[in-house]
Amino acid sequence: MKFSILIAHYNNAALFRQCYDSLLLQTYPDWEAVILDDASSDQEKIKIKALISGDERFKFFENEKNSGVGVTKSKLIELATGDICGFVDPDDAILPTAIESAINVFKQNKQVVLVYSRFMACDQDLKPISPFRSARQVQNSDPYFFNYPIQIAHFVSFRKDIYEQTEKMNPELRISEDQDLYLKMYEKGKVHFINETNYLYRTHAGGISQNNNKEKSYDYFAQVAFRAMKRRNLRSINGKRIPDHYTHHNEIFSLLEYQNGILYRIKKKISITLQKLFK
Repeated sequence: MKFSILIAHYNNAALFRQCYDSLLLQTYPDWEAVILDDASSDQEKIKIKALISGDERFKFFENEKNSGVGVTKSKLIELATGDICGFVDPDDAILPTAIESAINVFKQNKQVVLVYSRFMACDQDLKPISPFRSARQVQNSDPYFFNYPIQIAHFVSFRKDIYEQTEKMNPELRISEDQDLYLKMYEKGKVHFINETNYLYRTHAGGISQNNNKEKSYDYFAQVAFRAMKRRNLRSINGKRIPDHYTHHNEIFSLLEYQNGILYRIKKKISITLQKLFK
């Protein structure tokens, strides 16, 4: 079972070395690293190519023009030749057993279409700060699951053949493209949480998610959730009518606020425990 590590690169060569080194340390041998450059400067591309030169497991491609993360990640999945795919940002890194632990789950359970674990937030030097504590096993086959609040996060891997059966990732997205992918895969089978920290997430000023664009982030995430509601043919959630057309993120997130309630969370925890017992 081959694993495709997918890397969307844009002017991040200075931080790529640690990502590259972490891939070389993987305990699982059958992998490829597919890098798609989104029109970086020539010097940036030269640095990446020089680092990966001589290792046939690394494959380098280029967009003709800067196209954004949605387009780039969509193309990366198309370029992948592995059975299982997983995204790693060029300024992040994965732990040595990250791929092996995910592959083991896919081999053991053919109904699992997506596997995720826990990430460690790190400083700009990739030194650990704190683990992402919200990551946990979610209930499968729940039409009202929208990963809100976020529970499915890095390190995420998925079956490419099942992805091909979805509407595929929306190339127009510039934020929340990962959430779009998770929800579409969730609708096709079981998702499985590995209770390990397998991903090192670098927080620094250059990261997209750290920029001052929270309003845009909420808006993109809400649009992803709204489209999932429509795909699932839902008309209402918790007694509230789902609007016919998207207007504002507050309208969508207000439909999901009940999922933050204590009673709901207790019920969900019981359901997930039963899910584990009778899987």
